[in-house]
Amino acid sequence: MEEMEEELKCPVCGSFYREPIILPCSHNLCQACARNILVQTPESESPQSRRASGSGVSDYDYLDLDKMSLYSEADSGYGSYGGFASAPTTPCQKSPNGVRVFPPAMPPPPTHLSPALAPVPRNSCITCPQCHRSLILDDRGLRGFPKNRVLEGVIDRYQQSKAAALKCQLCEKVPKEATVMCEQCDVFYCDPCRLRCHPPRGPLAKHRLVPPAQGRVSRRLSPRKVSTCTDHELENHSMYCVQCKMPVCYQCLEEGKHSSHEVKALGAMWKLHKSQLSQALNGLSDRAKEAKEFLVQLRNMVQQIQENSVEFEACLVAQCDALIDALNRRKAQLLARVNKEHEHKLKVVRDQISHCTVKLRQTTGLMEYCLEVIKENDPSGFLQISDALIRRVHLTEDQWGKGTLTPRMTTDFDLSLDNSPLLQSIHQLDFVQVKVAWFAFDPGSAHSDIIFSNDNLTVTCSSYDDRVVLGKTGFSKGVHYWELTIDRYDNHPDPAFGVARMDVMKDVMLGKDDKAWAMYVDNNRSWFMHNNSHTNRTEGGITKGATIGVLLDLNRKTLTFFINDEQQGPIAFENVEGLFFPAVSLNRNVQVTLHTGLPVPDFYSSRASIA
Repeated sequence: MEEMEEELKCPVCGSFYREPIILPCSHNLCQACARNILVQTPESESPQSRRASGSGVSDYDYLDLDKMSLYSEADSGYGSYGGFASAPTTPCQKSPNGVRVFPPAMPPPPTHLSPALAPVPRNSCITCPQCHRSLILDDRGLRGFPKNRVLEGVIDRYQQSKAAALKCQLCEKVPKEATVMCEQCDVFYCDPCRLRCHPPRGPLAKHRLVPPAQGRVSRRLSPRKVSTCTDHELENHSMYCVQCKMPVCYQCLEEGKHSSHEVKALGAMWKLHKSQLSQALNGLSDRAKEAKEFLVQLRNMVQQIQENSVEFEACLVAQCDALIDALNRRKAQLLARVNKEHEHKLKVVRDQISHCTVKLRQTTGLMEYCLEVIKENDPSGFLQISDALIRRVHLTEDQWGKGTLTPRMTTDFDLSLDNSPLLQSIHQLDFVQVKVAWFAFDPGSAHSDIIFSNDNLTVTCSSYDDRVVLGKTGFSKGVHYWELTIDRYDNHPDPAFGVARMDVMKDVMLGKDDKAWAMYVDNNRSWFMHNNSHTNRTEGGITKGATIGVLLDLNRKTLTFFINDEQQGPIAFENVEGLFFPAVSLNRNVQVTLHTGLPVPDFYSSRASIA
């Protein structure tokens, strides 16, 4: 029964209803709360003046909506009665239930009478805090509203069913445990609230205070209050007015306003309405049962999402780790090649150093020997060896001149790592959609002449040449369908629509290379094109407002095109597999808008199920 508690609380004070009354709009208010939110109206707005002028049609007159500023959640919290000279602009307040209520126009006069019996200001107006309908009270004041005895009984049973300690009903914040109950006021008090609100003096000194448990028992054992007629307070309800939809007494039928109305026995209508309410509850019960099952489904989804998230994250980490491992292996291979080149260069240079060192030592020895020979003063001995020495010197000089003094190896490493394809692949690394997907065009991969608008859903071009733009999402599994509407079509160009790889050529018509599969179309006919091969000319073109549909079925490995919900030609391409991105090529004479997240056309789904 915990869910029912909000139904039992007043929208003004936020506490359980105390002596609830029923407004004509069918909402309830505590009698005391109803009095607290009364507002006085000008004399000209009173029911008496309306009846005198012939405009009154009922005991309760709803104010015209154009005569007051009604409150809503979108308001700033302030409003005024525009036609009321006596009602100043006053801020509205919020009850503990969050409902906006009107504050009293003036403090109520002190009185010891119950809210129903206490006099109300003349020409008082009350506004329902829930539906904000306003009405002007007649001479009966709050006594003119029927009391909701059923609601009182439900509240009594609900409070009796709660085993928790009885709480004070007047604590402003956290209710304290009640210490006494006043049988006359029918209110539970804690000690501070009893001293403040129920002092033992004056008329209150005669009230009988009992322990809370005894007060609960006395409430339960007290006889049920009998509902009396609001027009004839001494008479009990005995019949039901069908036209006014309310219980009435026999005096209402004889002399009151219900004398000419159709009436039925109160007991019969009670049973009939109980039956109708039970039947209505059966339908609502079914909806509630479905809602509970749906909540179970949602809670299971929460658990499943958490489990799938953990599994998916683990898979993603494993995939990225595998890429990192592959990169590290390749890094080791490339470093081995660098080290090999490093060792080779060092060996060549070191061999040349060794060879040059030996040769230089030999040359230096020959030079020193020749210098010593020149110092000899024996002509005949000198001439005996001079010819041979001269030949040796020339031969040695010639040996130094044959590239011996040129390095056989450069210091530069003639290796250049081409990492741009890998970096591009890393930047393009993304999730691919396998179900219905919402996506837009991708400015990052499009040709620079493409012009984007409408959150990247609409594109055109600044060039007369065809330029390519791709969708932001790639597909590798599943069945996917998207549409493009022709917003502008001038001078009969031939835009192309289809799918492509990420590295498709962006400065030619879609389908010119082997990275795109497309249909290009003008105002009369269309062709399919892949790798610059044109096939399947089909009559039927496009104009402004036309719709192009693209159906990529990666389960059946097919690509099919539609114009204005009709298939254009046969299946355009078969055996398509891999990763594909939606693609368009167009020039400045065309503007298109992308529509995604669309279900597969029904006729295709039924045809695919048959196949």
